[in-house]
Formats: sequence, C-alpha cells, structure tokens
Amino acid sequence: MSQNQELRTWYDQGNALFKLGRYEGAVARFDKLLDQQPDHYEAWGQRGCALYELGSHEEAIASFEKALRIKPKFTLAWHGKGIALAKLGRYDEAIVSFAKALKFDPENAKVWYNQGHTFACLYRYKEAIASFDKAIEYKPDNYRAWYSRAVSLAALRRYEDALTSLDTALALKRSCYYAWNYRGLVLTKLDRHDEAIVSFDKSLRYKNDNPNAWYGKACSYALREDVEMAVKNLHRAIVLSPNLYRVMAQTDVNFDAIRNTEAFRDLIQRR
Repeated sequence: MSQNQELRTWYDQGNALFKLGRYEGAVARFDKLLDQQPDHYEAWGQRGCALYELGSHEEAIASFEKALRIKPKFTLAWHGKGIALAKLGRYDEAIVSFAKALKFDPENAKVWYNQGHTFACLYRYKEAIASFDKAIEYKPDNYRAWYSRAVSLAALRRYEDALTSLDTALALKRSCYYAWNYRGLVLTKLDRHDEAIVSFDKSLRYKNDNPNAWYGKACSYALREDVEMAVKNLHRAIVLSPNLYRVMAQTDVNFDAIRNTEAFRDLIQRR
C-alpha cells in the first residue's frame, strides 16, 4: 500500500468510527494521518468534531483552529468552533464563528439553527427568531427549528405566534413530546386550560416519565382551582423529580389559588 493510500485509509476509518460513535478511535485515526500530513484540514475538522462529542471542547476548538489556519474558508470548522464555544458559554465568540460560517455557506440550515440557539442563550430573541426563520427557509421540515422558534416567540410573549409555530412542529413530528409539553405551557399562558391539559396528555402519551408535563397539568388544574387533580398531577411530577418540583411548587404563582389547602400543604411538606 502506498503512503497516499494508507493516509486515505486512516481518514476513511476515522470517519467510519465517528459515524459509529467510536470517537476515541476516530481521534486516534485522524492523529495518525495528521502525524504524516499535518496540512490535512479536513482531518483537523473531523478530529474537532470527534473531540467535541467526547466533551473535550477546548481541544475541539484548537483542532478547528488548526483547520482554519490551513483553510480559512472551511465552513465545517467555523461551525464546529461556534458549537464548541457555545457549549462553553462563550456565546458572543460563538456568534462570530457562526457569522463566518454563514459568510462562506449562507444557505446552511444547521448553522442558522445553531446561531438561533446561541442568540436565545443571550436573550436576544428577535435575532434568534430571525435565525430560525432562515433555518426554516432552507429546511422547512426541520421540526426542531419550528419548536425553537416558538420558544423564542413565547419569551417575547407572542403566544399566538408561538402556538402556530408549535403546531407546525407537531405537524412535522407528531411524537415530539417536548413540543406538546411546551404547547401546553403556552396555552396555559393564554388561559386556555382545557386545551393545555389535552396537550400535556399528548406529551405524556409519547413519554410518560415526563415530569414537566405532569407539572404543567398540575398548574393548569390549580389555575382552575381543581385541588384534587392539581395535587394528583403534582405528586406524579414530584415522584419523578422530587427535589426540583417540590421546590418549584412552593413559590410558583400558578398554585396560589390552592396553596392554603390541606392537600397541597401535605404534599409539599411530605418527605
């Protein structure tokens, strides 16, 4: 086997191992290749992706930067660097990386989507929505983009628009339990409690061990002053996640109407 063939084999093996989720093996193959051919920018990029999947985000960024020194217009590396920076909470730097990626590949729906998430992390919801809109323009069947767009719309209290976006997400993926759950939360904000409960039930149909949906149902029943059903559903949420939901319920204004009832107090105080 010639050296070029051997290098190609290491690269192909690295990509194959990456696809199988064997990220350490992938990094090892890319390292072998890069020892012999340090200017292989694609290997640096794929190595960065594997390191990211291993949780080695700083090392991933360094690998992406190596790729970019060799090929400054390498979209994958700018995109990967942005994702890793966002994972480290370095959101402003991530936005710069995503902007670079989009400069070289303006129709890349994945970059628009990840940029939208990063804007949302910065509470820049209008820019997040604009990014999700572009992601949807280039990939209209991306239910996650429709869902994330709804979350940003709801953050701006544009609840009716959020509901429309959620309905589109659910038309694309009926079994998306977290979209059903969020739809219930939005309907609760609109005081449409019967519809909210139906949405939470849909969420639970697809994922029964889903404390968010049980808690959301409890809130809807509490707002209707249905003590028995509110306590019953809150109990299910607490069983699944005792520390979080018991603490949340103690200060959640949604429970104010039933806070002084014996059943609610007993549940909150129970250990």
